[in-house]
Amino acid sequence: MRTIDSLGDLRGRRVLVRSDLNVPLDGSRITDDGRVRASVPTIRRLADAGARVVVCAHLGRPKGAPEEKYSLRPVVQRLGELLGHPVAFAEETVGPVAEQAVGALGDGEVLVLENLRFNAGETAKDDSRRRAFAEQLAGLADAYVSDGFGVVHRAQASVYDIAHLLPSAAGGLVVDEVEVMRRLRQDPERPYAVVLGGAKVSDKLGVIESLIGVADRLLVGGGMVFTFLKAQGHEVGTSLLEPDQVDTVRGYLALAEERGVEIVLPTDIVAASAFSADADFDVVPADAIPADRMGLDIGPASAEAFAHALADARTIFWNGPMGAFEMEPFADGTEAVAKSMAERTKDGALTVVGGGDSAAAVRQLGFADDQFGHISTGGGASLEYLEGKKLPGLTVLEDA
Repeated sequence: MRTIDSLGDLRGRRVLVRSDLNVPLDGSRITDDGRVRASVPTIRRLADAGARVVVCAHLGRPKGAPEEKYSLRPVVQRLGELLGHPVAFAEETVGPVAEQAVGALGDGEVLVLENLRFNAGETAKDDSRRRAFAEQLAGLADAYVSDGFGVVHRAQASVYDIAHLLPSAAGGLVVDEVEVMRRLRQDPERPYAVVLGGAKVSDKLGVIESLIGVADRLLVGGGMVFTFLKAQGHEVGTSLLEPDQVDTVRGYLALAEERGVEIVLPTDIVAASAFSADADFDVVPADAIPADRMGLDIGPASAEAFAHALADARTIFWNGPMGAFEMEPFADGTEAVAKSMAERTKDGALTVVGGGDSAAAVRQLGFADDQFGHISTGGGASLEYLEGKKLPGLTVLEDA
């Protein structure tokens, strides 16, 4: 991939940076600033080089028109605090207000444009509409830096089309993310353990199939585990279940056995009467979930078994919580996995938290970022990379 060095002297040049500032908000309060912090090194490097830095990003899922609750204004304030100097804000993405704000920038100054997804062209399926929006963005800059790993699996205007219009390069965050994912896929130090959780097994079919050929152990928890338990012939009560995936999962279990990959499933489950922090719950065997109960976490014996399965791993990739961690009664399994990974980090293992809910979980549970080898900023992007898919936002940055 082309890197920032390929862009040459940046002093006085307008550089459009596609960052990932899609952070969770409680009103106007950022509840997890991990992605903002991750964006700072590249922005700072460009500013220190004398570039006039124009940051573009999205927040949430607006429908192609402005919505105040998705404004990037709160993120701009936090970015300025982290950079240690004020950051300007343009209240539109493209148009006269944005053009005037960019024109007012001095060398080394930083501006954030309003939410990209306030413009329908950003995510349009129609190539010509995306291209037209990308051309408007390109008119604001002399060069482009892709630094939002969380969106490189999307062929969107600010990720893909823009890179055809300006001298372009990958930012430091994208370079680092790709290197970590490459190690996970191509040459992991062994034993290599993968922990998968989250709600739906259908979201991870591709990565499961891919990793069965690479990993030594696959630990499964979260809502997706109940499709695995069903595939083994167990009843799962009112737990989350994808009946149309049972046969597929059964095939994966057979494939893992054939290839000598150890599949670690829970032996006990925290089962509750409802999806609520106040619901009645108890610990039941994984093969005997009551008909009127839903599994909301792996049980204590399973947490111990998962910790044991990770105890000698030299490489660990984790994507998806073990339970409904946002509710205290059902957070223990996720916390146990995070604690085990933190211990392995101390011993020099490569431990990778695969973004999304996993990253949110470790921070909510009080773990520091440096307790893990790497916390990815892109859940979907990391999974697709590990599947072996071509990611549009990366291929467009490759040297011809």
